[in-house]
Amino acid sequence: MNLGPIQLRLAFNPGVAFSLGANLPVGVVIGVAGLLVVGLAILAWRATSTATAPARLALAVILAGAVANLVDRAADGVVTDYLHTGWFPTFNLADVFITGGAAALVLVSLTGSPRAGRGIPRKTPGVPDGHPPGDELGVL
Repeated sequence: MNLGPIQLRLAFNPGVAFSLGANLPVGVVIGVAGLLVVGLAILAWRATSTATAPARLALAVILAGAVANLVDRAADGVVTDYLHTGWFPTFNLADVFITGGAAALVLVSLTGSPRAGRGIPRKTPGVPDGHPPGDELGVL
């Protein structure tokens, strides 16, 4: 079905991005993908205390796409792809989440947004203004 710049085209991907690992056993692909999702979840969890709200949102979107692809693959060993542009491999909505979240995370990193809590003065024992010597801007 042609929807202008996007076409609906059914495809089944036994590998990961760009069909990498398509010839590996299904259990290996699911196991490695599962480990990557768990690692991403741990990274996102640990980053929540210091990351900005946009960075946390970007990590959540990436994690949502990764979990969606893992759940899709767990059912029958393949990921169902259905969006096709004609110039790029066929992909699905979870891939859009992963790519969009990664792009947002790069953009947030490049804009130099301050970390959460950086504007709140900290109390340092023995230092009257709450900042150690040499930290007049409160960034250390």
